[in-house]
Amino acid sequence: MPASVEGVFAWHARPGAISRLTPPWQPVRVAEEALSLRDGRARLRLPGGLTWAAAHQPDGYDPPRQFVDQLASSPFSRVLSWRHTHEFTPDDGGTRVTDVVETSVPEAVLRSMFRYRHAQLAEDLAAQERSRRWQTDALTVAITGSSGLVGTAVAALLSTAGHRVIRLVRRSPRGQDERQWNPESPDTDLLAGVDAVIHLAGASIGGRFTESHKREIRDSRIGPTHRLAQAAAAAPSGPHVFVSASAIGFYGSHRGDELLTEDHERGDGFLADVVADWEAATAPAAGSGIRCVQVRTGIVQTPRGGTLQLLYPMFFAGLGGRLGDGTQWLSWIGIDDLADIYLRSVCDADLHGPLNAVAPTPVRNAEYTRTLARVLRRPALVPVPGLGPRLLLGQEGAEELALASQRVAPGVLAGASHVFRHPDLEHALRHVLGRLRATDAPQTAH
Repeated sequence: MPASVEGVFAWHARPGAISRLTPPWQPVRVAEEALSLRDGRARLRLPGGLTWAAAHQPDGYDPPRQFVDQLASSPFSRVLSWRHTHEFTPDDGGTRVTDVVETSVPEAVLRSMFRYRHAQLAEDLAAQERSRRWQTDALTVAITGSSGLVGTAVAALLSTAGHRVIRLVRRSPRGQDERQWNPESPDTDLLAGVDAVIHLAGASIGGRFTESHKREIRDSRIGPTHRLAQAAAAAPSGPHVFVSASAIGFYGSHRGDELLTEDHERGDGFLADVVADWEAATAPAAGSGIRCVQVRTGIVQTPRGGTLQLLYPMFFAGLGGRLGDGTQWLSWIGIDDLADIYLRSVCDADLHGPLNAVAPTPVRNAEYTRTLARVLRRPALVPVPGLGPRLLLGQEGAEELALASQRVAPGVLAGASHVFRHPDLEHALRHVLGRLRATDAPQTAH
């Protein structure tokens, strides 16, 4: 690992570590993080209401050299054994991480999980080290939508890097690291003492484009963003950077083979209209001198949500295939690369305005289909005619979502020499689907 023993141990002790290491293809969610590696307890939620509880063992706690967790008494402990020793030793200027697992679970079942964990840890440490080029101090970052697909990844990456994350939630706060946020009328002191805001909240765009659904998409973005930007502008000791989610829908749903960068004009259609107004809603913050970044996100790749969550079971069953004629462009981004972009947007004072959060290698739908099938070692012989999405989503929804074609390049990030963890689609899919091979070494370029 590209960090000192002390640094790697500290990474594991910070909030979010277990979330960063939990494989996304497994039906497991983090219910509770351990408050201490010495004697804390973490709980993982499994299907059927089951819980896996990992109790840290004081007799195995030897910072920064090792810590130990063990399966606590539960229905699993009657049939399984599990004791996991995490060892950290200096190795050629970095750290060798060794996981010693005493368990009745077959080794073959665990191999893909530990390949993922080791790659994820190495890539996180490298990304966080790069971020210190732009920001050496620990920041306080307020996040809306922190429990969502992207927010979960971003919050955990920030907190394991040593930054303090404050979650802006609509319910009553449950601790010091939560503040109640009313999107219709934010409190005047909501962002007091906050260095940066990451605004991710917004209704899902999936579904039929009925008038009510379109209104929900728009109303959950424009007004709340404008009011949060006003709150940032008015905060006397508030943020110096405001990072807002956006989307490549800005460019319209059908731009042919044109390679689109941030310099291109907006396109036509409902989503293009929404995104343009969404980005403009950050104006109160920008007008007060706050650095603003709008992250135009492509199709996020993770089996925990979005398009890949829908396609994964079909392709795994051998029932996948191209969509329509397969010629439409798909501009994608791995979930961890997207989290890295948010981390850099917060830390790098040279980034401002819209930036395309997409991998540098967009692919056509037919190539995406072949790659996903190859990673899963399944055929891709069942094409989906264009009529299918139109029946499910309606004509407008199908054209704007399922059949959209946008060939987008990360122009701003390329100009800033940004390092992508997974610049090619196959490696990105192998990582998030647990299909890494022994030869797939972590890409930890500095």
